[in-house]
Amino acid sequence: RLVQKEGKSVAQVAREMGLHENTIYRWIAEFKQDGSGAFPGSGQLKPEDKAMRDLQKRIRDLEEENEILKKAMHYFAKDRR
Repeated sequence: RLVQKEGKSVAQVAREMGLHENTIYRWIAEFKQDGSGAFPGSGQLKPEDKAMRDLQKRIRDLEEENEILKKAMHYFAKDRR
């Protein structure tokens, strides 16, 4: 906002905020791409990031369930012999 609306240079904003210029450039690019959705706020994720996190958790849960079922299968297979 400081760069785009107030007309400050990236270098000036970076100095004022104590950040590297590349960080400011990356933020500008993200804002141009996603608009106000680029920065959802502290502790919040973009919808696609939340979906990815949820899917990764689902995969971990299913892998754990699969391992339990494999162990149960081996246990019951030994009993049948």
